[in-house]
This record gives sequence, C-alpha cells and structure tokens, in this order.
Amino acid sequence: MPTRRLHLVSADEDHRVSTIELFFDLVFVYAITQTTQLMADHLSPLGVGQGLAMLAVLWWCWCSYAWLGTTIHVDHGIARLAMFGAMAVMFLVSLTIPEAFVDHPGGLFAPVLFVVCYAVVRLLHLVAYLGAARHDAGLKRVLLRMFVGLLPSVVLLGVATTLSGPWQLGLWVVALLVDYLNVYLTGPDGWRLNSPAHFAERFGLIVIIALGESIVAIGIGIGALPMSWPVTGAAVCGLALAAGMWWTYFDVVARVSEHRLTRATGRERAKLATDSYTFLHLPLIAGIVLVALGLKKALLYVADTEHHAPGEALHGVPIWTLTGGLALYLIALSSLRKRNLGSWNHQRLVLAVLLVAVTPLLAHVPAAVLVLIVAAVVLGLIAFERLQFADWRKQVHADHS
Repeated sequence: MPTRRLHLVSADEDHRVSTIELFFDLVFVYAITQTTQLMADHLSPLGVGQGLAMLAVLWWCWCSYAWLGTTIHVDHGIARLAMFGAMAVMFLVSLTIPEAFVDHPGGLFAPVLFVVCYAVVRLLHLVAYLGAARHDAGLKRVLLRMFVGLLPSVVLLGVATTLSGPWQLGLWVVALLVDYLNVYLTGPDGWRLNSPAHFAERFGLIVIIALGESIVAIGIGIGALPMSWPVTGAAVCGLALAAGMWWTYFDVVARVSEHRLTRATGRERAKLATDSYTFLHLPLIAGIVLVALGLKKALLYVADTEHHAPGEALHGVPIWTLTGGLALYLIALSSLRKRNLGSWNHQRLVLAVLLVAVTPLLAHVPAAVLVLIVAAVVLGLIAFERLQFADWRKQVHADHS
C-alpha cells in the first residue's frame, strides 16, 4: 500500500487541495513578505529588479510543487515526508532572502547558502516526481529534461554570488532564462494534469496569499505609528484596492480559466496549464507584490508625520511600484483572457497604459490621495465592466457555478 501512494493519481478529477499543501504555502507567505522587505530596504531600480528576480526564483519552486501535488497525493506516504523536507529547506531559503545578494557581516555566507538551499528544494522535487513517474516513461523523460535546465541555472546562480550590483542581477536573469526557457521549449508533451480543479485552486490560493501581502503591507507601513483620520482613510482605500484586485481576478478570470482547463484534455490541457498558470500567473503575482510595496510606502508617508510633511507626495521608485505594479497586474489579467478566450480585455489594457502615463502627475498629489485615486480607478473599472458586460458575466457565473 505505501508504494501505491507514490503512483500517479490516474483519472482523479475530484482530487482537491490537501492541508499539507496549505501548510506548505505558509512558507511562501513568509518568502513573499521577505521579498517585499528586500525591495523596501533597497528602494532603487536595482533593488526592485533584485526583488523581481527573487520572486521568479520563488515562483519556480512553488510551481514545481503545485504540479507535483496535482500528480500524486502529497499528503500520503513518503511524499508527505518529502513535502516536509522541502518546507524545511524552503524556510531556509526565505530566511536568507535579505542577504541573497549582499552578505551581512558575521555568520555564514548567505548568498551561497541561498543557492545551495534553492538547489536542494528543486532536487527534492525532482526526486519525488521521478518516484511518481517510475511507470510513466513520458513523464520521466520530461522531468529529466527539466533537470538538464536546472543544472546550468544553479551553476550560474552560484557564480553570481561572486559578483555584485548590475552584473550580479544580470547573471541571475540569465540563470532564470535558462531554466524557464528550457521548460517552455520542452513543450507540454509528457506532463500529466489529472485534476484541473485542484490545479486551478492551488493557483487561486497563491493569488490570495499575494493579495494578503498587500494587506499586511498596509499594517507594516503604519507600524506602531499613531492612528489619525488620514491614516484611517488611506488604510481603508488600500484595503479597497486589494479587494478590487481580488474581484478583477476571481469574479470572472479565475472561473473562465478553470473552465477552459477542465474542458481541455491531454496535451492541450498541459499546454493550457503551462501557459495560463505557470507562466502568465507570474506577472500577475509580481504586479500584486509591487502594489504591496507601493502601499507600504504610501501608508508610511501618511502615518510618519515626524519624517514626512503632511500631504507629502509619494515619489520616485515607490510610486512607480504602485502604479506600474497595478498596470502589470491588469496586463496579466488581459493576457489570461487572450490565452483562454482568444481576445484581449481592452479596457484593462487601456487603463494600464493610462496609469503609467499619468504617474508623473500623480507624483504631485498627497500619498493618501494617491491611494484613494488608485483604489477608485480599480473600483470604477469593476463598475464599468459590470454594466457593460452584465449579460456575459451572468452567463459565465451560470456556466461555471
């Protein structure tokens, strides 16, 4: 019986998210928080670039285990131990994020520790997946191809620990491209997706985790500073923005994506899962994390009256993370529509362009007003779409309920 638990879960359309997967996601909650803090501590284009590269590394780890969890029951047998082992090492990865690019004096050399722990997390995933694929030649073949791309990527990240600044970040980007392109160019052949509902639910949960980070960022931005009416208003607007972002994804996009995935079969299903979820959800999550960083700084400007003048405007990198992050999020949502329905969501693309275009003007309004404007823009988009596409939305809800 224990050995059977490592087998592929064949034709298990009813497989749902297990509690150990939710427990596993708690490590990523912390990792995303650490990544946001990494960018907050280095508020420059280089610092934001480092944060996004870090997010891409974390995303690849999380996606790997999301695919594993939809192939085998990770809460049974030895797979459960593999998940706990991966959690332990992933927690070490999270702890080393603040020093992944620049080591702090004393203790272990964190950049090397980060790379080693990252490699172990990926290798544990491959070992568990290969165990599940021992009777599936096609899956085993594609996993070995993924290993071929992992090796040079880890080596490049190791070499990057000897560099600093833009050169270091550049090598990180190359390492990530090697790994990502290897999987993309390998194609969908060989991958198995037995439970599309489970798979879509896993990605929906990680979106909620990222949105939760934007709410946490509001609290961190306020910190132990005294409450005031401007702080109260800005906090409510920040929460409204997060709620609006939730709505723009879960009200229709998540439903349509899951429905398309469920209707597809075989190679088409694997291709759709790779495109819509593995790749297109990365800019979606990146946009949310950038918005969280912008909200954190905006609330700090509003609450910290000792270091910031009343009505001071958010400027520089922080305002671009807020507006640019939201624009990236809207573009990713429109791209998901294009992939699943074959047409762009034009109003979201237009709004994304407008947000970026008016950012220099928004840099002259008080931080609290900026948060109000951005939240109002998203809520206005939702109201427009509810009126303009009311019948289609009702049909989507009826078909996917």
